[in-house]
Amino acid sequence: MISLGCPVCQAPLATAEDGRRLRCEAGHSFDRARQGYWNLLLPQRKKSKDPGDNSEMIQARRRFLDAGFYWLIAERLTQILLEELKELKNTPQPQLLDLGCGEGYYTTQIEEAFTTAGLDAEIAGLDISRHAIKAACKRSENIDWLVGTGADLPILSESLDAMTLMFSRVMPEPMARALKPGGLLLVIWPGPEHLIELRELIYDEVRKREFNPEADLLPLFEPVRTESLDFKFEVDGGEALSDLLLMTPHGHRIRQETRDRILAHTSLECSADIRFGLYRRKASD
Repeated sequence: MISLGCPVCQAPLATAEDGRRLRCEAGHSFDRARQGYWNLLLPQRKKSKDPGDNSEMIQARRRFLDAGFYWLIAERLTQILLEELKELKNTPQPQLLDLGCGEGYYTTQIEEAFTTAGLDAEIAGLDISRHAIKAACKRSENIDWLVGTGADLPILSESLDAMTLMFSRVMPEPMARALKPGGLLLVIWPGPEHLIELRELIYDEVRKREFNPEADLLPLFEPVRTESLDFKFEVDGGEALSDLLLMTPHGHRIRQETRDRILAHTSLECSADIRFGLYRRKASD
């Protein structure tokens, strides 16, 4: 199991003999959910009663990703990780966290790629949405699935060899705390042309903003490289197009008449514009 820290006191968490409970030396205890995940999100860390993506959004994303529309992203993601972590093949079970893992599509792609390459790693996926983690549990029993918050990671300090963060905001301090000095951080985010065709159907004026996490990460991380992945994919009308709308923030800002007009398309060609940023955690002063 990945090195977990108690969300209450930050002491190491150990698994009980029955495998159904985590417990720290101070006596704080956390039961394993029947689906197989650990809920390490403290009530006071919630900003709402049911934080994160809801069940409908999770199921839409699962259907869309399983249909293979974004398989090129998963392929490049795993290639980069294997290129950078090949020197860890002789390290006893390197540890990787997929932060903001959602319903686990990319996490399980990482697991499969590592297994094929002979890299025996401990892998965990963490998300604040319990609906996401419940869905992720159905993908793999070998991954540690965690409900938690990236703002207060329930991970022991300097225990991770690598971390991935996809389509989520960067939180430099907690990420740096959990990574070993020299540990790898792979951040993936959408470029300004991502889903431009869909956005032009939604908005009268499309803003092409260029996001770059480097300015936020630089005090604690050193950049290794940045690369782009661009490709086209066609989404059939009906469920697939509806799922794409539901799984993006754009789909939650539109009126019903706009939604109906978009869903009337028999198909829609879309652009994928993806950025991969590779960083290493600086050594502590």
